[in-house]
Amino acid sequence: MVTAAGLLALLAGCDVGRTFDGFGWPQGGITDQSKRMYDLWIGSVVAALAVGFLVWGLIFWCVLRYRKRGQELPVQTRFNLPMEVLYTVLPFLVISVLFYYTAVVQTDVNRVSKNPDVTVEVVAFKWNWQFNYRTGPGAEAQTVASTVGSSQLIPILVLPTGRTIRFEQHAKDVIHSFWVPELLFKRDVFPGNTRNTFQVTIDQEGRYVGRCAELCGTYHSMMNFELVAVSPERYQQYVEALRSGKTQPEAMAAIGFTGREAYAVKTEPFETKRTDQGQE
Repeated sequence: MVTAAGLLALLAGCDVGRTFDGFGWPQGGITDQSKRMYDLWIGSVVAALAVGFLVWGLIFWCVLRYRKRGQELPVQTRFNLPMEVLYTVLPFLVISVLFYYTAVVQTDVNRVSKNPDVTVEVVAFKWNWQFNYRTGPGAEAQTVASTVGSSQLIPILVLPTGRTIRFEQHAKDVIHSFWVPELLFKRDVFPGNTRNTFQVTIDQEGRYVGRCAELCGTYHSMMNFELVAVSPERYQQYVEALRSGKTQPEAMAAIGFTGREAYAVKTEPFETKRTDQGQE
């Protein structure tokens, strides 16, 4: 117990994630939700290490304290009720605490508001993406602007920072999966009337590659897109540019991304003989 308490005190005085490289958890999350998941992971690992050091300490203490010192047989203890109760209660408490915080974080990550600031409809098809900027959540909302990828053009999803962003996803053919590694989160995209929804708040501007994370066919590995996080003002200018009839590169140029930056920079089209399916 002393060892576990000392470990917790030591870890509490430093940035655990950076010191130990996140204990295997990917770092660099760009949303509030990703930071909550990261904190849960770090807390779980610290708890596991505390329990581990306690158990290892007791094992080595028993090895040293009760090692054989002669031929005389030591006193045999059939049971120790207080110790058995302790060994039953402590694991239950640890599991209960971990379950509680897991449920809290999972509920927070999956929470969606009724009135998000931005609603984006994600349409997946073999083997590309279409992003529809909507007036609000639900099937009754209208699409005000849209961008779609092709074999020659990687689709770009422009989103604002500091705003609640709701994703409504569905597929035209098979199951796909919407995944941006920096979100530390992915969600499957199903065909039919099933619409998977989730919500994030991006807190960092930048450009991030997006991928399909569900094996969906021949060109699954080439089904990429790029997420570009910008200020709310530039986001509005981008959507307005699309609404006025500008192409994706022209709309990117309208918010300051000129030349090569008007196109995807984190990934590029692959040289294939694929055709643009699902866009009819």
